[in-house]
Amino acid sequence: MKKNVLCLLLMSFFFMNCSSQVEVKSISTKELKELLSKEKIQLMDVRTPKEIKEGAIATATFSNYFDTNFKEKASEILDKSKPVYLYCRSGNRSEKASKILQENGYEVYNVLGGYNKWKQEN
Repeated sequence: MKKNVLCLLLMSFFFMNCSSQVEVKSISTKELKELLSKEKIQLMDVRTPKEIKEGAIATATFSNYFDTNFKEKASEILDKSKPVYLYCRSGNRSEKASKILQENGYEVYNVLGGYNKWKQEN
């Protein structure tokens, strides 16, 4: 009986933690291209300056995810009242950056596949 109660408590704790995680919305590079052709959006590149020298999407602003004050620097550039689209090299860093900005009240979309995918398609 004690084992069942303990097991039930552990499962409840597990499901409570899973449901409290922030889910990041995403967009494909094809959807991003279509969006960019129709309207002016907030597009932010969160790669390092060295990576940006290799190329970037034309209308993007920049804020290095690895900077210790990433959140503050991004907040200086971005308008909280409009959606933000983030990309990095492959989409992993921008997903982490998306969570940070989402927790601070921004509506954020992570660009799946990042700049690598964009470069392959364009």
